[in-house]
Amino acid sequence: MSLVFKMKKPAKFWKALPDKRVQCVLCPRNCVISPGKVGFCRGRINEDGKLYTQIYGVITSMAADPIEKKPLYHFWPGSTAFSIGTVGCNFSCRHCQNWTISQTNIETVPYDEITPERVVELTKRYGCQGIAYTYIEPAIWFEFCYDTAKLAHKEGLYNAYVTNGYMSLDAWKEIRPYLDATNVDVKAFSDRFYKEICGVPGGMKPVLETCEWMIKNGVHLETTYLVIPGENDGAEEIKKFCKWSVEKLGPFTPTHFSRFYPQHKMTDREPTPVKTLEMAMKIAHEEGLHYVYIGNVPGHAGDNTYCHKCGELLIERYGFDVTKYALKNKHCPKCKSEINIAGKYAPGKRSWF
Repeated sequence: MSLVFKMKKPAKFWKALPDKRVQCVLCPRNCVISPGKVGFCRGRINEDGKLYTQIYGVITSMAADPIEKKPLYHFWPGSTAFSIGTVGCNFSCRHCQNWTISQTNIETVPYDEITPERVVELTKRYGCQGIAYTYIEPAIWFEFCYDTAKLAHKEGLYNAYVTNGYMSLDAWKEIRPYLDATNVDVKAFSDRFYKEICGVPGGMKPVLETCEWMIKNGVHLETTYLVIPGENDGAEEIKKFCKWSVEKLGPFTPTHFSRFYPQHKMTDREPTPVKTLEMAMKIAHEEGLHYVYIGNVPGHAGDNTYCHKCGELLIERYGFDVTKYALKNKHCPKCKSEINIAGKYAPGKRSWF
């Protein structure tokens, strides 16, 4: 079936090869694509020896979400992010919670088309403080995200990526002037998991390099480690992840251990026991991480922010709501220690539609 897209655009980050083939270098897969074919992510197509994005402005999901849902706990707490997503992914995770849009293509999923200007307009209309590029991997939507992020900054809005971290450093460098925060899913701390569960042939190295690059280049970073029973929940693996986090990202980088619920091709598994998440949190603290959270367990004390020096409760949360905010100018009110918070506390009435 031949499809015509009103907003198809030339793609960035590719090389011409013989016989009108192209090599996409947007992510470390480096797909070699023949004429008429698409890359692994299903978002980029070779037309007569030139690479195009066929998902520019193609939107499958949008909502005004709490920034805590991303999860970003130390970036503009209490604020609302206009959250958008497209279709496709450069991973094929067996446990993906958004598999109905990430593991399909534009031929089989309902979508609308939208402009960067319209995204910014809607962000302001719904009283959001910024935009989150989320639901699927934003890397595959690079051209649209870049244009939108640039406009957002002109309007005083922040930009946050919720990402698997699997994008080339050249692409990260290009969007850096307009990127304020990222939450990177570190899926596990083993190449085996990335290869067998996520379908990533090269393993985890590019993801770790992305995280390290974020820290070196001043992008606010938080990491999420979804703990899956029998796959990446071993104490030694979690300890290695925490050691790397302290050494390469620093002890003040917020770390989220999130509870797994059966999804997609892993519905035969049980949800993560809360005691396993508590074990991961204990290891993280022992290894020197200061801000460690337990996610997907509403009401758990591990959802709150405590002072790393004196233990004072600073931010209390229930689900995605901030129920208490005790910081004074980003400092602990009790011991006066500075707390790693980017942006400002922005409570207000949140709009959903």
